[in-house]
Amino acid sequence: MTHGTETTGRMKQSPDHEDEILDVRRHQDPGRNRLTPVVQLPPDVALSVVDALAGLVRAAHHTEQTHPTPAGVLKQAQEFEEGDVFMLEPPFEGFFADRYLMDFYDTSERDICSRMHLHTGLRFVRMMTGPETTIRVSSLSPITVRPAAANWTGPLRAFTDALPGTPTGVHRDRHNVIVPPNSWVDMQIPRGVSHQFNAVGPNAVIDSVHPEESIETLREGMSGYRMMAQTIFLAKDKSPATTCANLTDPSSSTRH
Repeated sequence: MTHGTETTGRMKQSPDHEDEILDVRRHQDPGRNRLTPVVQLPPDVALSVVDALAGLVRAAHHTEQTHPTPAGVLKQAQEFEEGDVFMLEPPFEGFFADRYLMDFYDTSERDICSRMHLHTGLRFVRMMTGPETTIRVSSLSPITVRPAAANWTGPLRAFTDALPGTPTGVHRDRHNVIVPPNSWVDMQIPRGVSHQFNAVGPNAVIDSVHPEESIETLREGMSGYRMMAQTIFLAKDKSPATTCANLTDPSSSTRH
């Protein structure tokens, strides 16, 4: 099993395991995530977009509850630690990618933060927020914030704090960037690079592309397209909302 320093070969000990844990003491990211501010919208426009996309996820999950997917058929309504998911566009032979939408959970409402994790394939993520909602993006490596693609009001807030839930006596820096309300931000996540998303507020959604989905399944020997099976966690347990709902760390505020 690799520990974050290799970019080829098998990453998981048990490919179908949906809660596999990697020792955070030994993991080193093989690269850095890149974040691009895209556009900021009027609150009513941002809310309309987020509601429309989140509505697709909610409708898919309602359908799954009333008419469960038969065994052996791709289940498109799934769950992540950060929110409910709908695989909008599954991969097919000759096109090794899928696209999913995620309706974020409100961290402060659930009093649970998602765990730091990595994936067996790269990801492209567009995060969208509506009114009174932010997303805290975190990684064990500094996050590269690229120039805004259009007019953007002020720099994104960034700071470093301590990763919660580490073994006794182990300290790992956690690098954080805050996505403000009514904003679109793109994030490029290389294979094997740690990341963590936590929304604070009710209006947040992700539109994500997995460009290696079928390849991952073949490489890792997975028995089906279960997105959580391509996730490797860097903590055994989820932490309370106090470890991710705060938006700044005054003791060590910095920009990357």
